[in-house]
Amino acid sequence: MNPEFRANYRAYYEDTDAGGVVYYANYLRFLERARSDWLRELGVNQETLRLSQGWVFVVAHVDARYLKPARLDDWLSVSARIAEQDRASLVFAQQIHRGADLLLDARIRVACVDAASFKPRRLPQEVLTRLTESHSLP
Repeated sequence: MNPEFRANYRAYYEDTDAGGVVYYANYLRFLERARSDWLRELGVNQETLRLSQGWVFVVAHVDARYLKPARLDDWLSVSARIAEQDRASLVFAQQIHRGADLLLDARIRVACVDAASFKPRRLPQEVLTRLTESHSLP
C-alpha cells in the first residue's frame, strides 16, 4: 500500500462565498497545499528542482466529486496518496474530510514537464523514491 500524507487546514473567510460555504474552486487549493506540503516534508523543494534541474510539476487533469459543503471556520483534513504512476506523471488520490464526513473525493494527475518548453519529462527518481517510501506523516 502506498503511503498517505495528511494535513489539516482551517477554512478561512477568503475561502468562502457570500453564504459562508467554501467556494468550489478553493477545494483545489487545499488539495494543492497538501501535495506541496507532502513534498516539503520529504525535503523536496520545488523551486530548487525548477532552478537546478529545469523540472516543474503541472496539474494535467482533475476529477473531483463534491459530496458535502465545507463552511467558514471548519477544520479540514486533507489526504494525498499516489494512486497511479507512469514515466512522466502521477495520479494522486485525495480526499477532504471534516471529522468523519467525507466532503470531497478527487483524483489529480500531475505531470512533470520541462520548465522552459513545458514538454513532458521523466519524473525525477529522487522524488518518486521519497514519495513511495515515505511513512504517513501527521
